[in-house]
Amino acid sequence: MKLLLHSCCAPCSVSCVKDLRNENIAPHLFWYNPNIHPYTEYKSRRDCLIEFAKNEKLEFTVNDEYNVDAFLSFVYKKTENRCEMCYRFRLEKAALLAVNEGFDAFSTTLLISPYQNHEAIKRIGEEIAQKYKVDFYYKDFRPLFREGQNTAKERNFYMQKYCGCIFSEEERYLKKSNNEN
Repeated sequence: MKLLLHSCCAPCSVSCVKDLRNENIAPHLFWYNPNIHPYTEYKSRRDCLIEFAKNEKLEFTVNDEYNVDAFLSFVYKKTENRCEMCYRFRLEKAALLAVNEGFDAFSTTLLISPYQNHEAIKRIGEEIAQKYKVDFYYKDFRPLFREGQNTAKERNFYMQKYCGCIFSEEERYLKKSNNEN
């Protein structure tokens, strides 16, 4: 199977890639994450993923459209559903690339995180797959999350402190400051 794997970061990718390789699938990584803010965070995650892909001898595509306006206008006034909007924003781009480049299926490393809305990712992936007539490769990678995080720490990958968007950054730091009071 020729699989395009949307990758949010190297720490989330490491166990997904290992598991897929165990199934004789060599995923082609795809970086498209204009949701990540600020730009320094975006760059740190992108550069770490590129280094990981090179070290693992993985093919990869970097869509480096850092378009804050497009992302924020997509989720603006829908902040209660912002995560689902963000999944859709990125998975749609992955599906389009999969179709245009002849991949059999697309998937995402978001499926490894216990902090993401797994059912929403699956549902949105399947909706987009149907829309673009390409398969969505679904797998619950969550049991591999801790192993991936440990491997990422051992390999000195850049480890982020929040999901990526400006809203999750705010939540993380406000929660932390509220706990300190």
